[in-house]
Amino acid sequence: MAAVETAGLSPLEIAKAALAEKPDGVVETIAAEAGVTPAEILAILPPDCVTIAPSLAFEPIWGHLSGWGDVLTIVHTKDVVLEVVGALPPGSIGHGWFNIHGDSPVGGHIRIDHCRSVAFVDRMFHGRRSLSVWFMNGEGAAMLKIFVRRDAEKTLIAEQVALFEQLRSQYRGSLPG
Repeated sequence: MAAVETAGLSPLEIAKAALAEKPDGVVETIAAEAGVTPAEILAILPPDCVTIAPSLAFEPIWGHLSGWGDVLTIVHTKDVVLEVVGALPPGSIGHGWFNIHGDSPVGGHIRIDHCRSVAFVDRMFHGRRSLSVWFMNGEGAAMLKIFVRRDAEKTLIAEQVALFEQLRSQYRGSLPG
């Protein structure tokens, strides 16, 4: 983002300029450098790139995702980008948490009450189409992201693309993206 002239620009204008310069950049990096949240970056992407579902859709969306087979789960904080490949186990609510356990490397506990929305993101990333589902918290950050997998040739797996597009279509127009 060094080439973006930022003098006199608001943080959101800086973010827009950074996206114009590198539209397939890392959302969290652009957000941090501009002083905005990842949710604010998603909100300024072209409308066909992001579909927002309400937080009440967390459980049905998770249930759908748990039938996709192996996916790429990413947790991205300022300190770590953790990537895990495996099927999402079904979950259940208990003691204020959404608990996920099963025969998968993916497991744990999610503060479901912290989820404010679910974003279906369809955008270029490092020159390739990327499809992901972001569970967003109240601070405007992704709690975790679930990505459509790629095959050995780095092509998105067609079956998962179809499942993503079908699920996303259920939420088009549900909330402003």
